[in-house]
Amino acid sequence: MSSTPQLRSLSIDNINPHVKEAKYAVRGELAVRAETYRSQLAQQQGGSLPFDKIISANIGNPQQLDQKPITFFRQVLSLLEYPPLLEKEDVLLNNLGYQQDVLERARFLLKECRSIGAYSHSQGVPGIRNSVARFIAERDGHPSDPGSVYLSGGASSGVNTLLHIICSTPETGVLVPIPQYPLYTATLAVLNARCVPYYLDENHAWGTDMDAIRSALAKAKAEGTDVRAIAVINPGNPTGASLGEEDIKNVLEIAANEKLVVIADEVYQTNVFLGKFHSFKKVLRDLQSAEPGKYDNIELGSLHSVSKGMVGECGHRGGYFELVGFDPKVVEQIYKFVSISLCPPVIGQCLVELMVNPPREGEPSHALYKQEYNDIFAGLKARATALYEAFKEMEGVECQEPQGSMYLFPTIRLPPCAVEAAAKEGRKADEFYCFRLLDSTGVCVVPGSGFGQKEGTLHFRTTFLAPGTEWVGRIVKFHKEFMDEFKG
Repeated sequence: MSSTPQLRSLSIDNINPHVKEAKYAVRGELAVRAETYRSQLAQQQGGSLPFDKIISANIGNPQQLDQKPITFFRQVLSLLEYPPLLEKEDVLLNNLGYQQDVLERARFLLKECRSIGAYSHSQGVPGIRNSVARFIAERDGHPSDPGSVYLSGGASSGVNTLLHIICSTPETGVLVPIPQYPLYTATLAVLNARCVPYYLDENHAWGTDMDAIRSALAKAKAEGTDVRAIAVINPGNPTGASLGEEDIKNVLEIAANEKLVVIADEVYQTNVFLGKFHSFKKVLRDLQSAEPGKYDNIELGSLHSVSKGMVGECGHRGGYFELVGFDPKVVEQIYKFVSISLCPPVIGQCLVELMVNPPREGEPSHALYKQEYNDIFAGLKARATALYEAFKEMEGVECQEPQGSMYLFPTIRLPPCAVEAAAKEGRKADEFYCFRLLDSTGVCVVPGSGFGQKEGTLHFRTTFLAPGTEWVGRIVKFHKEFMDEFKG
């Protein structure tokens, strides 16, 4: 044993082991290397690099990739940040391009918040929760109680809250879709709880496979896991799948039979290119009306965020979750838990209000809002299609048609020589491919192993947020050269 005195209280050997166990691939080693390259380019030290810019296709961060903010949203926020501007109404309206409804909304939110620099109610500003409840009711055709709405620092904060409440022992398990957004597995690792993986069906557009869920549930129970909840991401991350109404009904039936809390991650609900978005809340209420008794006690937590969709305001950290069917005494503990953090960011709360209550037809800001919204949607769809068409032409690559969210998750089949080369570097084959892609093109994607994938398969996840399609050509050129190099 070493006699050298320890210089600090903390070392890598004595910190929380569950934090060390957690993995979060979308900001892992690949992303760190990409930022190193970005720094070199910014300091004009990238002369030896074979590219002139970094394309961060590893994370759904729209405004980092030049998606423009919605004008109405940012104009209102500017007045919330500096209310004395409202005293210059003539300048705002006649010189700066503000509309009257912008000023009215800012005054409404200031009346509700008093100041965005002050703490709000722990559950969120009541007037904003009223707006969220109206949005949910209009979306679903069923009432929503503002008292069941919790504003949060992005949807991630809501997921964290629900998992903290659910996970009471190391034996607690949560069914998580695989592939999945690693927030779920990372949070479960930190909580020392169990991830119960259920595999999505790639051959059926990454749909939810009921047999896979039942099999995963039975296996977990046999191993002594107390399975308490099922998480569903719809539209999907990383797969881009958009679930049909029958898929959702089937999940709710399992939840009813097995007494599972349903965590419905619906942050991409406006990013749907094929079919239609169906919320878990609407399908649940419809089932409760059609079959009284069977579904009455389902506990549902559904989440939404300003980070995705056409809003793309990741940095403002705004979101909400709605609770349905929870025991009132459990709700008291949820409220206590969120109160420990005092309140979510108030400016983010205000942005949630703008997202759920945008300018309506006939209001002065509506035309520009609608134009900006539609242009962003059309751009996302066009880039998704361009990537999809490129993948179809690439040797050994298969990809499902873009359905929703901001991602594609293609399968890649690599030559044995590439797999061997990866092993020599101590890397998984998909990681090896993604590092070579970054080093050659400046395009940063995430290997499928960071999200989970079936044994023997390889994937990567890419966003389609970057403007233009030139970077798609970079991927196509790289892939051909990579395959030629390793085919032997």
